[in-house]
Amino acid sequence: MEKTPLATGLIFVAAIGSGIVAGIFFAFSSFVMAALARIPPAQGAAAMNSISVTVINPGFMSVFIGTALLCLINGVRSLFTWHQGGSKFILAASLVYLIGTFAVTIFFNVPLNNRLASTTDPAQTIAFWPSYLAAWNIWNHVRTVAAALSAVLFTWGLCQR
Repeated sequence: MEKTPLATGLIFVAAIGSGIVAGIFFAFSSFVMAALARIPPAQGAAAMNSISVTVINPGFMSVFIGTALLCLINGVRSLFTWHQGGSKFILAASLVYLIGTFAVTIFFNVPLNNRLASTTDPAQTIAFWPSYLAAWNIWNHVRTVAAALSAVLFTWGLCQR
């Protein structure tokens, strides 16, 4: 890719953003969801519903969505600079984040969160909670690995420039 300061900066910030998102999702994979699973289902579901509302904030959303936008920019740019060092890694990093982190969140984790939030009957919430935890955790592991891999690929792409 072009070795301009702007191009380098866009890749660098995408690598950092991917790493931050990976860290956030890793926390959920490694201990947050396990902690919620240890408390009574109604309380765990209520805590998760609170998290789902609270996560919609400028800090998280700017990193999560901002990184996706940088992936779009860097991915498209890499197609125009395909012959230059690092471009293949930049494209791979962009696609991994966009598909494995951003799309998985939109198409799997968010719908699960919405279903949990819309379950108003306490008995239904308690019945749904175990399957929610299992499905949500699987998809969270996917997006954790994807965000971490994206950070690695962006970094490797920078090293190849």
